[in-house]
Amino acid sequence: MRSPLALLLVCLALWAHPGASAQTLRWASQGDSLTMDPHAQNEGVTNNLNGQVYERLVQRDRQLAITPSLAVSWQQTSPLVWRFKLRPGVKFHDGTALTADDVVFSILRAQLPTSNFNVYAVALGVPVAVDKTTVEFRLARYNPVFLQHLDTISIMSRAWCELHKVTRPLDLKNKEESHAAFNANGTGPYLLASRQPGIKTTFKRNPQWWGAWQGNVQAIEYTPIANDATRLAALVSGQIDFVLDPAPRDVPRLRNTAGVKVLEAPENRVLFIGMDQQRDSLLYGSLKDRNPFKDARVRRALYQAIDIETIKSKLMNGLSAPTGNLLASPLGSYSDPAFEVRLPFDLPRARALMAEAGYADGFEVTIDCPNNRYINDEEICVALAAMWSQIKVKLKVNAQPRALWFPKMEKFDTSLYLLGWGGPITDAETTFTPVLRAPAENGVGLYNWGRVKNDKFEQLAIASSQEADPKKREALVKAALHEYQAQTHLIPLHRQLIPWAMRSTVDVVPRADNWLEVPWVNLR
Repeated sequence: MRSPLALLLVCLALWAHPGASAQTLRWASQGDSLTMDPHAQNEGVTNNLNGQVYERLVQRDRQLAITPSLAVSWQQTSPLVWRFKLRPGVKFHDGTALTADDVVFSILRAQLPTSNFNVYAVALGVPVAVDKTTVEFRLARYNPVFLQHLDTISIMSRAWCELHKVTRPLDLKNKEESHAAFNANGTGPYLLASRQPGIKTTFKRNPQWWGAWQGNVQAIEYTPIANDATRLAALVSGQIDFVLDPAPRDVPRLRNTAGVKVLEAPENRVLFIGMDQQRDSLLYGSLKDRNPFKDARVRRALYQAIDIETIKSKLMNGLSAPTGNLLASPLGSYSDPAFEVRLPFDLPRARALMAEAGYADGFEVTIDCPNNRYINDEEICVALAAMWSQIKVKLKVNAQPRALWFPKMEKFDTSLYLLGWGGPITDAETTFTPVLRAPAENGVGLYNWGRVKNDKFEQLAIASSQEADPKKREALVKAALHEYQAQTHLIPLHRQLIPWAMRSTVDVVPRADNWLEVPWVNLR
């Protein structure tokens, strides 16, 4: 039995730290991080969880503007040279000091072929340590979005990577594992405390973080809960505090649930359908002597057989913004409304196009979809199956968890697929080069899983990525995007609207890149 003095001390501790037990943020979404290696996989939840541990030279504010982080200042000393001054006194979680050597090592690591970020890291040029606190980037060609690219690359400790033999990113698509997959050593606001893939990942506050806390979260418990109903019940019952991705059909109920609140905002993310336009026959389909997706008339028929307003109203419960654009934000196409216009839903025209192309009797094909990555991802594919049956395209839906789906897709092991693209960068460059351009070295076309190659687009896109004159670059971007849209190489669907659900005692700051910045979170 405790003594009266001990009981008094406990009471005083609780009084001095009211709600101390409530300062653990219990966070859930439908999927888990794919790896703790910050250079291995460029995927939203993976990046967000790694972003609690690892930092970059620059960071985003609440409006997604670029601000200082591990670098306190920078200057572009010439069109092809950028110089950065590192923040003094920053330490990695193991206590070692951050130096320019770590920055150079991290950029070079992210440039390796096994990195999902190498397309951005390569665009940063050659990093050079001028001294212990100064890093210079020397570019081979002008980069109009240099700082945007820089914001994608996490800084790691060279000594830690060498000690644990993780000097290159793990090859996730070939199911490689390494020490960096389950352990972490960054400079960020939280330390990785435990990692149980698919079960729970926990973090604790970094007492030596250089940054200024705006919130009071001391620890994070992240739990992937795949089932929508289970995730909803856990929130309503108070077992978790925050849900990144409530199902749209549940949002009206959550708005009227005591103790729960919902925040909604547009997300910089567009969902689209990609098609294999490289092979001469379908890898997963009924036609073994030809590939219907090589015919633009078939691609347009599929597009015009989509009743996008029904998807918006019935499936997404209004939480989507249909678009004809292939970019994550209208800002990428300079807010030109012409790029937002969709081909109309027109079944008679779709059937006529199929007949003109020689596919009046349709065909069978498998569509590869994630079932825990985007809002209603599997359900969207099921809805498309019903819609495309009206033009005699029989769709088999192959829905998989993203841990299986991403490696399959990155091997181009698909005939037809659903993909979403977005994040903090609104510029067209970070869609053009990794997603729309033909696959090549250094990460170019890494997410062009249909292996589309359009020579006219390639020339325009390459020119736009190197053009220094803003007006000339705008013209190039628009011409390139117009060419891709005109050929219907991809079928755009909609941009997601983010519904974040949480206990009423949780105060968060939603960002348009669907990023939860935990140092800004307050628990009451």
